[in-house]
Amino acid sequence: LTPILLITFPAATQYFMWEKMRLPIGATFCVMTLHFGQWMNRVFNFYMWAWFPVNFVTPSLMIPSAIFLDVTLMMTGSYMFTALFGGMGWSLLFYPANWTWLAPFHLAVKHPSGPLMSIADLMGMEYVRSATPEYIRIIERGTLRTFGRDVTPVSSFFAGFISGIVYLWWVWMG
Repeated sequence: LTPILLITFPAATQYFMWEKMRLPIGATFCVMTLHFGQWMNRVFNFYMWAWFPVNFVTPSLMIPSAIFLDVTLMMTGSYMFTALFGGMGWSLLFYPANWTWLAPFHLAVKHPSGPLMSIADLMGMEYVRSATPEYIRIIERGTLRTFGRDVTPVSSFFAGFISGIVYLWWVWMG
């Protein structure tokens, strides 16, 4: 869902910067400013005000996807090919781009009470979230371990298909 929703503003910004200035940096510029705003929000609101650990509220990294989208428009010069190839690459690069900072959470640690679990499981078990319903706190259901199995390629290709459609719609809106 994240790549589908995040392609909206970069598509409109890319249209404006490409049509008015012939600069193929619209998506990267937009994603960089959105990413900076997200970090400001996460640090000031979640970390400094609500004391959430930064590991739990880190925003998704979309910069490689935006660079790919800009390069696709620059190489093809066509919004249709950018929607087809750039939209698919936008979504397919989402998981590998975020893997670099998600990978350490998959490391195994031995809990003092005995079980062997990942750091993601340990963080979910040790950090008490008072507003979270009990069924979400079940360790086996809502952890980072559920991502990265058979569902990831299917959801990435589906997100790529929908991202191409959303891209064309927001280029038209731009």
